[in-house]
Amino acid sequence: MATAPKQHLMTDGLILREYDTTAEADRFVAILTRDKGLLRASARGAKRLKSRSGAATQPLCYARLSLIPGRDRYIIEDAQPQDVFFPLRQDVEKLALAQYFCELALRLCPTDQPAPDHLRLLLGGLHYLCEDKKDPLLIKAVVEGRLLSLEGYMPDLTGCCRCGKEGGELVFSPTAGTLFCSAHAAQGDGLAVSSGVLAALRHILYGAFERCFAFSLPTPEVAALATLMERFLLAQVQRSFNTLEFYHTLRP
Repeated sequence: MATAPKQHLMTDGLILREYDTTAEADRFVAILTRDKGLLRASARGAKRLKSRSGAATQPLCYARLSLIPGRDRYIIEDAQPQDVFFPLRQDVEKLALAQYFCELALRLCPTDQPAPDHLRLLLGGLHYLCEDKKDPLLIKAVVEGRLLSLEGYMPDLTGCCRCGKEGGELVFSPTAGTLFCSAHAAQGDGLAVSSGVLAALRHILYGAFERCFAFSLPTPEVAALATLMERFLLAQVQRSFNTLEFYHTLRP
């Protein structure tokens, strides 16, 4: 009996990472796709100078992909670049932050299920980094926070978890993911939260997805927001990220 031909998967995807391989000409990559979430794929001959898929299968390239299911990975039959985010490759700090976004995606994004919002979020973060119109720390906080919320890591930011107080001096616990007022704040990992930072947190996590980057803060509050969001992320996922540690070595 003849076997049915394997179905092509046509989708958009962001190349997150290239893996080391003994194959001299082939490229093995991890991709965040719109229709199948995270997947691994190989591009035969992609490292050759005249390869049609060479440019489109490099890390941080957003491409239109034609994929064929294989035994343990997809085969990239064709890849057409949509955006290569060239400005990131000219700024080592922005490039490091973009690589951190990719490592986050590899840790948090779903596998073998649609992930359109995850992909939109990462592409939005990369676009804003390229445009240089927003503080990179603000972009970082949005990507971290919204990616966590997409995966169900949702803090309670309505008010003090003990008495319900919504204003005044509030403290956020990254470990518990809750707010405390000054009367109920315990010693530990609590971080003071200004009204501006709290409003930004609520906007990132609770607001319309299409507008998650659409806000601004004074520079000192951006730094406070970035610190709080990063500590919340690290407390929730309970692991470190090499790309994040490298990014911090580049900042003054």
